[in-house]
Amino acid sequence: MVKAYAQEHVYKHPWERVTLASWRKFTDPENKRALSHILEVDTLNHKLDPQAGKLYTTRALIIHAPGPWFVRKIVGQDICHCVESTVVNAQSRSMQLSTRNISLQKFVEVEEKICYNPHQDNPDSWTICRQETSIRIKPLSALASMAEKVEQRCAEKFMQNSVKGREVMERICKYLESDSSGIGL
Repeated sequence: MVKAYAQEHVYKHPWERVTLASWRKFTDPENKRALSHILEVDTLNHKLDPQAGKLYTTRALIIHAPGPWFVRKIVGQDICHCVESTVVNAQSRSMQLSTRNISLQKFVEVEEKICYNPHQDNPDSWTICRQETSIRIKPLSALASMAEKVEQRCAEKFMQNSVKGREVMERICKYLESDSSGIGL
């Protein structure tokens, strides 16, 4: 069983501003409350390929992922370790992020893909964000119906966190916009 969903969001900000906001999303202290499920983010490596115009980055994320009490009893923890791989292509103006869990894999597999590109209708001023998430609970055969409910609850939590993430991105974009025009918030 796999629970998957996709969503799109248009940022009415240029691609350069949105991608800069993406890098700041987890590091800005003002976002700690909205993104309280993100406990820690560490850059593991980054590599710039100047000939291809690409930046490759890998980050480790520690996420508080509380589930129903019975799931915590089975799993034994509510902290999840994830790896985020990012490729920024300056030439094509594309930023692709792929995040997957590396802990709790015998119970659940989560993969999230986000892509930021200039919007086709207004490429100099707007950015389209496409997000795809898949959640797969690996149940024992006797727990299959429970797994479906857990997948649904996980998907609902991811959707709520996506809304918070977009709100944070919008706030950072507005800050960057006012900062670039010399107006402080």
